[in-house]
Amino acid sequence: MSAPKLSEFREWNRRAPSDIDGQAKGRVSGSERVKRPTVLVLDVGRSSFDVFFRMKIDIVTLFPEICRAPLSESMMRRAQEKNIVELQIHNLRDWTTDKHHVVDDTPFGGGQGMVMKPEPIFAAVEDLKSQIARNAREAAAGLSNRKSQILLMSPAGRRFDQETAKELSQQSHLIIICGHYEGVDYRVVEHLIDYEISIGDYVLTNGAIAAVVVVDAIVRLLPGVLGHEQSAVDDSFGGGLLEAPQYTRPAEFRGWKVPEILLSGNHAEIAKWRREQAIKRTRENRPDLLHERARIETACHPERSEGPRTG
Repeated sequence: MSAPKLSEFREWNRRAPSDIDGQAKGRVSGSERVKRPTVLVLDVGRSSFDVFFRMKIDIVTLFPEICRAPLSESMMRRAQEKNIVELQIHNLRDWTTDKHHVVDDTPFGGGQGMVMKPEPIFAAVEDLKSQIARNAREAAAGLSNRKSQILLMSPAGRRFDQETAKELSQQSHLIIICGHYEGVDYRVVEHLIDYEISIGDYVLTNGAIAAVVVVDAIVRLLPGVLGHEQSAVDDSFGGGLLEAPQYTRPAEFRGWKVPEILLSGNHAEIAKWRREQAIKRTRENRPDLLHERARIETACHPERSEGPRTG
């Protein structure tokens, strides 16, 4: 099938920003058109592909409601309203083939708990990837090279940090699989996913909670999401340090005064103070970040670690 021309696209409207349920976008009445942002999409049924979305994120979970509320508020909502990201949440059971929609089974070799079966996970990922590939071919030129990256939320995964968030924010399509029970059949890890990610050294009830954290950290880095682009740069971890202390009005509260330097208007001195305070705060709360920062600087500039030459 040849790619349709832009003139063949129909003008549709997004549904309410909170309706991120992976369902087809429906037509709306004329009165609603004035209030909601318009986006050009392809009329391809359930998996309509929004041409102007910079990123698409699919979350596959057994508990869609856990993801739906937090990803429909604040900056996540605005990112969708501004067509910067498309978020869709899917129920893994939709890809089961038995009448009871079974997604787990007992582990081989014995042990407690249940293990998520590979069949519905592979089916979900392959279906979502095929939708992207199919819609890209039918979309305008230049969108056909979208590559899906598959993430598995797992306590056994790579530690998620700001650098990982930056790395993932450069992708155009993410499929996030949320683990549950005693984990997933390891063939999923071996043959399907690109990233196995943990948000910390603790265990949650299920991976949907962790997926919300990851999506929030990624989406807020996309251009246009934050009110000021410098905000993402100045955040904690942005330069390998925690953020410096912040103050607002009143200048004095219960006898505690805001540091005079912040009221001086001397921006160079304020920047210097904030840098010093960021280092101090990092040393007190996260000394590991300073060690890692020193290690990276030594690796990049080995001459700085050498002592003075003699002879």
